[in-house]
Amino acid sequence: MRAVSPRAWGAPENLVPVEVDRPEPGLTEILVRVHAAGVNPVDWKTRAEGAFGTWGDTPILGYDVSGVVEEVGPGVTLYRPGDEVFGMPRFPEQTGGYAEFVAAPARRFAPKPRSVDHVAAAALPLAALTAWQGLVETAGLRAGQRVLVHAAAGGVGHLAVQIAKAHGAYVIGTARAEKHAFLRDLGADEVVDYTRVDFAEAVRDVDIVLDGVGGAYGERSLPVLRRGGHLVTLPDPGGLPDPVRAAELGVHTGWTVVEPDRLGLLEIARLVDEGRLRAEIDTVLPLEEAAKAHAHGELGRTQGKIVLRVA
Repeated sequence: MRAVSPRAWGAPENLVPVEVDRPEPGLTEILVRVHAAGVNPVDWKTRAEGAFGTWGDTPILGYDVSGVVEEVGPGVTLYRPGDEVFGMPRFPEQTGGYAEFVAAPARRFAPKPRSVDHVAAAALPLAALTAWQGLVETAGLRAGQRVLVHAAAGGVGHLAVQIAKAHGAYVIGTARAEKHAFLRDLGADEVVDYTRVDFAEAVRDVDIVLDGVGGAYGERSLPVLRRGGHLVTLPDPGGLPDPVRAAELGVHTGWTVVEPDRLGLLEIARLVDEGRLRAEIDTVLPLEEAAKAHAHGELGRTQGKIVLRVA
């Protein structure tokens, strides 16, 4: 089958088309013919720095997939050949989304949202689950709360804005001025241009901060939170603020990593089909141009998601 693999960890141009054996579905697994694969920051960070976990002799990047069930392995009762599914199986181990076929546990997938095509569906799993798990499950998002989303126009951020609005929150986002109209269209109540305004001075009385930037943003976000509020850090634990200061302010802090979650995918699909959640597609490229997709993503100026068209 066709796939894309790095000749060596490092630069985007190391990603090259290859031919590899088609995987076979094992016990409780399904074989999915991939129609589209999402591209995420974790993909280009892995390509640049090297993978961790079990990847095999020919590493294949890509966690987000949307496609059609080709075969079912022994013990699978959820799906049949021909069913449309989407998911983020095996993360952080190799999923192999940059390929024509993926074999993975059936319960790491969910039925694809009926109202969107495979490109839109492939843009959802990792980013939407990250936002869902951070806001709803980690921070306990409730109606009426005030939520601040950093990097609100990015892959995770623009989905977090919509998920928070769908739960009845008042949403504030940080983004460059040229992206403000986009975020207001998604439902953001306030937008702060971080290049001109210090959000720590402009925002107050927030219940939840979803930090998709990292670095000093965690420490800078503490003053905007109410006592009892939650700071959820996504990029790396190095962005967590001083725990002593956080405790003095009565703020809960923590680093969260997304996990495969069929129930979360079902909720995401429901919001999509209800018209309350959509993935903004920045760029669609063919599978063979994965290197170009990575180079574009690393510029840090995307609005929404990058997707590879496979089938």
